[in-house]
Amino acid sequence: MHQIKLADNIYFLGFNDRRTNLFENIWPIPNGISYNSYLIDDEKVAIIDTTERQFIEDYLEKIQGIIGDRKIDYLIINHMEPDHSGALRAIRARYPDITLVGNKKTFGFIENFGMDPGKVLLVNDNDRLCLGKNNLQFQTIPMVHWPETMVTYDESNKIVFSGDAFGSYGTLDGGVFDDEINLDFYEVDVMRYFTNIVGKYCPHTQRAMKKLSGLEIKMIAATHGPIWRTDLNWVLSRYTKWSSYDMEQGVVIVYGSMYGHTQKMAEVIARQLSERGIKNIRVYDSSKTHSSYIINDIFKYKGFIVGSCAYNNALFPNVETLLATIEHMAPKAHYLGIFGNFLWNGGGVNNLKKFAEMIKWEMVGEPVEEKGSLKADKFQMCIDMGNAMADKLLQ
Repeated sequence: MHQIKLADNIYFLGFNDRRTNLFENIWPIPNGISYNSYLIDDEKVAIIDTTERQFIEDYLEKIQGIIGDRKIDYLIINHMEPDHSGALRAIRARYPDITLVGNKKTFGFIENFGMDPGKVLLVNDNDRLCLGKNNLQFQTIPMVHWPETMVTYDESNKIVFSGDAFGSYGTLDGGVFDDEINLDFYEVDVMRYFTNIVGKYCPHTQRAMKKLSGLEIKMIAATHGPIWRTDLNWVLSRYTKWSSYDMEQGVVIVYGSMYGHTQKMAEVIARQLSERGIKNIRVYDSSKTHSSYIINDIFKYKGFIVGSCAYNNALFPNVETLLATIEHMAPKAHYLGIFGNFLWNGGGVNNLKKFAEMIKWEMVGEPVEEKGSLKADKFQMCIDMGNAMADKLLQ
């Protein structure tokens, strides 16, 4: 088997999942995803996180191929989400004397998953574990993106095993390290992973990065995606930008339309934005594009304009679902415009106004609501909304 090393005695134990369609049964992953675990072969043997359940048999074989019949002394649990703890029960069965290493919240999660933690080593911030040549230090980074999340720092090789932080969607197609791959292929997957999985917890991410800034880091080994050993700033600068809501000049327009009237309003607004010099414009039909991609662009661009037809006196269902996701993710500091259409009764724009009150973004222009086909006065109001948004972005 191929043995991939991060250092002389540190091994990559990774698997590519090309079959799963939805990560966490929510987010589309057309490019798949990797599950990364790591093994340190020292006087004491330690593994850092495990893998997803479908890879257990191969995972155990990989471990045995490296350490033979030696025992594993420690399983360090940075994160208890099942895509990383899926082999925990199997590891415990194969290596019954193993000690589980985690923080005070880790072991409660293990019990909640119906397992007895057995032998444990409780660690707090700055605690250390000596394996022989390798000295490990632990730092908790709660809510990036679960309460028990922590990172493990190998002081000997300056490697941070970062859990889900700095991870990415996308399988590792031959290349494992950042200098072995074309990062252009991962640009969207890295950001979409952040916005879908970590983005709700931007303030916690900022605190975690500040906490880790005192460490000398030469490599970042996450549990998904590439290992960063050459251009760490590529991923660090992006996490800094995204978690601080540092957005680009641009607008995301999303609409829900049954028969095309609301779509026409979106097209008028988009065209006026373009005529005003706004080049980053993304127009999405909420019935066609999954919220994963729309959320990603909302984190990227400052302006958001949303339109909905009335559907049984309420929002168009796919718009309603998107707005619920936005409320859950709670991105900050956007400009917001709203519009909509109805024929025999309202509901679309009225409910968009409730969203505006809840999200507390800065409203731009007057809400536009048309009855039936787009007419001259509401056409002009769509033009005005485009101008108002452009004025904000260009000021």
